[in-house]
Amino acid sequence: MAKNPHPHGSGFVGKFKSFEHGVEVMLFNGRWLLMPFYIGLLLGLVVLVVKFAQEFWHLLTITSGASLKDTTISLLELLDIVLLANLIIIVIFSGYENFVSKISVAKDTEDRPSWMGKVDFSGLKIKLIGSLVAISVIQLLAVFLEPEMTDTDQIFWMIMIHLTFVVSGVLFAVTDYIADKRATLDIAAEKAALELKIMEKEHGFREGYAEALNPQGE
Repeated sequence: MAKNPHPHGSGFVGKFKSFEHGVEVMLFNGRWLLMPFYIGLLLGLVVLVVKFAQEFWHLLTITSGASLKDTTISLLELLDIVLLANLIIIVIFSGYENFVSKISVAKDTEDRPSWMGKVDFSGLKIKLIGSLVAISVIQLLAVFLEPEMTDTDQIFWMIMIHLTFVVSGVLFAVTDYIADKRATLDIAAEKAALELKIMEKEHGFREGYAEALNPQGE
């Protein structure tokens, strides 16, 4: 059988359909333009590794003569870098799988993170704001350990920014809960409507809705 040279038809409508199909293919493949961003974030992890090594070496050099407060501040800086690195990994994996393509090489490996492939855009927002709150807490704790090193106004604004992160996280969680609840109700309504259609097809409503829903009269 010869292949149809005009799968979308001929004439103006066919040409428009072909143009529309081409635009949709271009838009769909345009998601690959996001790949350089995720590669850039991955390279950013290399910078964090170098920074972590520098901070760890600094901690080793001051261990013998440092006070507990100085050691705690150095450890908080290391923890801050670790949390930031974890946040970058979450954004890379979740963002790539949600907006670009599935990571097939991790499908059957036992090292695949349990959350990978399960974090949608809504979950990504929650994890992002949660990580920002944790990083902000560490920054505040480091400042409170050395309050004389920071201006009072700067501390005030750091607290306000932290509270902004917290409130934003709560609002994100509430809106996601409302959206999930509405989606659950919509699914339940569709299921009920489908069951009624099946019962209508099998029993009919000649004897009324009550008889159709409970044909044995129980």
